[in-house]
Amino acid sequence: MGTGCGCGCGGASPRPSAFVRPRFFAGQLLTEDDLGLLVDYTTAKNRLHNRSLYGPGVVRGLEVACAPCGGGTVVVRPGHALDPEGHDIVVPCAESVDVRALVQEQRVASLGADCGEPCDDGGPRRYGLFVRYEETQVEPVAPYATEEPCPSPGCVPSRLREGFRFVIGRADADDHRHNPGTLLLAALGDLTRAEDVRSRDRRLGRYLDALFAASLAPGRTFRFDAADGKRYTDGLAWLRENGDGGTPTPQAARTTTEHVRAVAAAIARYDTYDRAGQEQLVRDHPGLAGVPDARGVLGAACERLAGTDTEAVWPNPLTRSIARAVVTETRARIVPAQGDPDAPLEVRLLAQGTPLSHALQAEFRTDLHLVRDWLLGRLDLSTVDTDCALRSDTVRVDLPPPLPAPPPDSVEKVTAADLRQIAEATAALTTAVRRFLTEAACATLSPPHSDTTDTDVLLARVELDGCDVVRVCFATREQVLPGGSAYGEWLPKLYRLRELAGRLCCGPVPRYRQPDIPAEGPVPRPYAEALLDDTPPTGDLEEMLRVLLTPAPGETPPKALHEQLRTTPGEVTDGHRELALLRTRVTELTSALDGLRAELEGVREQAGRAPDRPPERPGRRRKEPEGTPPSAPAGPPAGKPRTPRTPKSGETT
Repeated sequence: MGTGCGCGCGGASPRPSAFVRPRFFAGQLLTEDDLGLLVDYTTAKNRLHNRSLYGPGVVRGLEVACAPCGGGTVVVRPGHALDPEGHDIVVPCAESVDVRALVQEQRVASLGADCGEPCDDGGPRRYGLFVRYEETQVEPVAPYATEEPCPSPGCVPSRLREGFRFVIGRADADDHRHNPGTLLLAALGDLTRAEDVRSRDRRLGRYLDALFAASLAPGRTFRFDAADGKRYTDGLAWLRENGDGGTPTPQAARTTTEHVRAVAAAIARYDTYDRAGQEQLVRDHPGLAGVPDARGVLGAACERLAGTDTEAVWPNPLTRSIARAVVTETRARIVPAQGDPDAPLEVRLLAQGTPLSHALQAEFRTDLHLVRDWLLGRLDLSTVDTDCALRSDTVRVDLPPPLPAPPPDSVEKVTAADLRQIAEATAALTTAVRRFLTEAACATLSPPHSDTTDTDVLLARVELDGCDVVRVCFATREQVLPGGSAYGEWLPKLYRLRELAGRLCCGPVPRYRQPDIPAEGPVPRPYAEALLDDTPPTGDLEEMLRVLLTPAPGETPPKALHEQLRTTPGEVTDGHRELALLRTRVTELTSALDGLRAELEGVREQAGRAPDRPPERPGRRRKEPEGTPPSAPAGPPAGKPRTPRTPKSGETT
């Protein structure tokens, strides 16, 4: 049996109960404590259910509207709300609320003095209109022992009347609904930096299998199959057909780079074979007989790419570094007549479509330090401690020392030891980042317990200009939804998140498995198809992060993300301001249309009083005989309403 102090330190019991109810038995002498405990128990249980199962907010009704006569008053319609402590707030009938008086009351309470009419402040002011639960002791009675008539000093209230009052506060009230996206953003920290780290981590992950394959099989040949032959033939044909157009456009440069990478990878595989093996490859793939000529085509294509604006072609700097490595490594390892027999590791990386230049290797080393520093920083600040070994595993990662940034076209050999160290550090850190993101995403699905001193329920945001209420917005207040409001608008997403969590959370800790390389024969390594593709990755974890960070249409974004998306401090983000502007515009257009109708009626009257009319041109409506009512004017265009014309005096309809 545990002897821990628990949360009862300092009390009579180390583990006190949250609730105690009375127990009755025959012959018991009941006192006010027993009966009061029964009432307190049932009341506290009901309020606990309100807090935990439903959450604070408006249940129904309580719409706020402008007063019919304007001024500084609004009307709150009947309804029901739950406050953060679980109290039921019931407004049984429409209430007229003097906002101006509440503002004055709030100013006196905050300043400690009455500084005059609040209408003197210039410019519009925005406030939050809240409803607050209140209890009033009523119906005093005399205790039986005194038998004194009430009222008297010995009388005691016998009832508690549940009521409410309206108060004014700051407009940006706290949102008590649990927002999983906000919780995830708190774990990730600055979203811009987190996305940069994730992008670098993904780039390292794309090279991971190729790094291990090159370091584990430094003297082995790489399998050349039909798919490699097709990439070689198609890419070489495209480069020959598009080799005389001068400096390529950005789109053409991207396509050229992809074909250069594909052809260079095929020739790199060819170069891993000895002379006898190459002769056999030519017999199996006759197109390889033109490899010497293909080296020249690649050299010309690299020259064209060297003259392009790489920042315009590759806006993403991480992808741009890979594209530069394609050109640098192809020039150094493939274009020479005999290839580069002194750089087996670089050639084997090229054979997989993953060129590693000296500049890119320096970036990888820097990225590894950046990823680990970010991850350790987030773990130090994280309140999610579910992967207990993650921090120690991250600290133990042996990182290669950083290199000074070399020129983009520098050519240096990489040693097998350096390549293996980069590969092992990449495997450990990419796995650690995935573990952290998985645990952070999974932890967002459980609403945390929160103790709040806030007892008011936001009904609406009101805007005053002088002493008059000019606008009311109640669409963004907290609303109790069917089934509970702990998740707010996230309820439709919760089912999908739970499905993803079932596959991601509470499973085995992710481990990296090195590529399976047979002991004999050519290494069967695939070509990296999407190395230069900026398309976001797919998978259960990526979808879960996307669902958590992307608000649905009409949904309130996660708070931290919402703050990043706002560009103006006073900008209104709900659609009711837009609706009000549209209504104002419709009113203006209606007034303009009424004016045009009046002018048209005046023109018609003047035309009717004219003594002589010019003869009608061919094609015009013929003149009606005397006494015949004038024909109806031509109808409006399709889709526009027809406006009935008011008959003039003496006309028949």
